[in-house]
Amino acid sequence: MPDPTSQTPPTPAPDAKDWTWVIEQPCPDCGFAGALIAPGEFAIRIAAATAPWQEVLRRSDVRDRPAPTTWSPLEYSCHVRDVCRIFDERTRLMLTEIDPGFANWDQDATALEERYWEQDPGQVAADLATAATQLSRTYAAVPADAWGRTGRRSNGSVFTVTTLGRYLLHDLVHHLWDVGAAPLAREK
Repeated sequence: MPDPTSQTPPTPAPDAKDWTWVIEQPCPDCGFAGALIAPGEFAIRIAAATAPWQEVLRRSDVRDRPAPTTWSPLEYSCHVRDVCRIFDERTRLMLTEIDPGFANWDQDATALEERYWEQDPGQVAADLATAATQLSRTYAAVPADAWGRTGRRSNGSVFTVTTLGRYLLHDLVHHLWDVGAAPLAREK
């Protein structure tokens, strides 16, 4: 019997939705309400929304897909790791360049090219923790006068450091919801 991890699983349909509405409106699925989050909270919220992945990656069913074309918790974890890396790079560009353009990132192509389903959960946990820590540090160090700096996605969507942070946080929280986990409670 062949090793199931050596075969490419069915590819989920590409997510062609424009999720930028979550910057201002609550998400009816995961409950995220980005407009209510102050930029000064981003760093701690990034940490709270990425820490639970360590437990997710220890699940015995981490490689199991809930449906043939729905990512497994491992695949979602790989995606979240890469989201942290991409958004850290984009945020740094916004802080150092004037209105930078962001290279297109095809998350579905990345999942296939990197063979998310075959990755080692322990290594993903370590890499995700490193990427999340760096991203949190980047947001913690944003100068007060830099939250309005802009950058542009390849489709023309314009973000500020603030709106990119809210968009990012939704992605992190929503994917926890996708795997049945929740962000850690924030300290008061």
